[in-house]
Amino acid sequence: MWLDQADVGRNVRISKKVLGREATKEEAPVILNEYANTSSAGSVIAFHKYNEDMASGDTGIICSFGAGYSAGTVIVRKL
Repeated sequence: MWLDQADVGRNVRISKKVLGREATKEEAPVILNEYANTSSAGSVIAFHKYNEDMASGDTGIICSFGAGYSAGTVIVRKL
């Protein structure tokens, strides 16, 4: 999962809902310490930096959140 990078606490809550537990750094990388809050671009930056471990057939999700209750999600699969 490459999640929006504005709020680490929210990402922890999302990973617990999706996985039933807190995600590892490999499962939901955080780039806030390196780039700070990059708004909705944070999930794409995290994907760019941390997708090399995807194997053929693996599926992932890139998800960003906007103001209010808006969200944008892309499902990715490596061929």
